[in-house]
Amino acid sequence: MAACHSSAFAGIGRAWSNVEFNALVDSPLVFVTGDARGFALGRVIADEAELLTLATAPAHQRSGLARTCLAAFEREAALRGARVAFLEVAEDNLPARALYDGAGYTEAARRTAYYVRQNGETSDALVLRKSLAAQGGDASSGVV
Repeated sequence: MAACHSSAFAGIGRAWSNVEFNALVDSPLVFVTGDARGFALGRVIADEAELLTLATAPAHQRSGLARTCLAAFEREAALRGARVAFLEVAEDNLPARALYDGAGYTEAARRTAYYVRQNGETSDALVLRKSLAAQGGDASSGVV
């Protein structure tokens, strides 16, 4: 996961380390959908799901893989009892915003100048929300 995340976020933001991923995955609340090409990492607490990160290796971007991982995240979150999903995305990350908009996420909040880029510029963080009421499915559908 760390290698995929590092390549997906190269030049955009700080990549997460193996230690960080291992610490997250050790929690029974956290789950992963996808594979080495791309994945979604999320957690469910009570009736809320949080998409912690979604990454697609550059060679597999623009292939629908992120959409597939996001849909699997939503299904698994719903199976774990989540009624709503939240995520955070940089306002200037237009491909990710298009993905989330197309999946039905809407802006719930904004964190001004939250992300600081390598060049020192900042970008707002958008907190997006989606109801999972219509979700469901097979627990074996892409959960690692």
